[in-house]
Amino acid sequence: MIDIATEPWETMVRHAEKTYPNECCGAMLGRLNGGSKLVTEAIPMENAYAGEQAARYELRPEDLLEADRQARARGLDLIGIFHSHPDCDAYFSTTDLKNSCPWYSFVVLSIQNGKFNHANSFLPDVDQTAAEREELKWPKS
Repeated sequence: MIDIATEPWETMVRHAEKTYPNECCGAMLGRLNGGSKLVTEAIPMENAYAGEQAARYELRPEDLLEADRQARARGLDLIGIFHSHPDCDAYFSTTDLKNSCPWYSFVVLSIQNGKFNHANSFLPDVDQTAAEREELKWPKS
C-alpha cells in the first residue's frame, strides 16, 4: 500500500495539470514501513523525452540519482516515480513497464481536459513483464 500525504499529492496534481497536454514526471520520497509506504515529498522533474511528450515521458538518470541522494541526506527513501496520462486512463502501459524499476512504486495520474480525474499505482515485477496494481491512498477533497 502507498499512502500519499496532502502536500506531495497537491504538488503531483499541480505538476500534472501544469504540464498538460504533455506527460509530467517526478519522484516520490518518504518512508518505507514493511509493506506500506508513506510519501511525504514529491519532486517535480522535467520530462526529458525528445519526442512527442503527450504520449511519453523520460526521466534523466542523473535527476533520479539526485532525488535519491536528497532522500538519503534527509533520512528518507526514494519510494517511486509518478507521471501523468493526458486525456486517458491511469494505466501502466507497455512502455511504462519496459522502462520501469521493480523496486519502485509507479503512480499514474489521469488528467482529463487539463484537470485531475483519477490515479492508480503499480508495482512492476522483477522481469518487467507485468505490473500489479498497488493499493493507493491520497487525500480526497
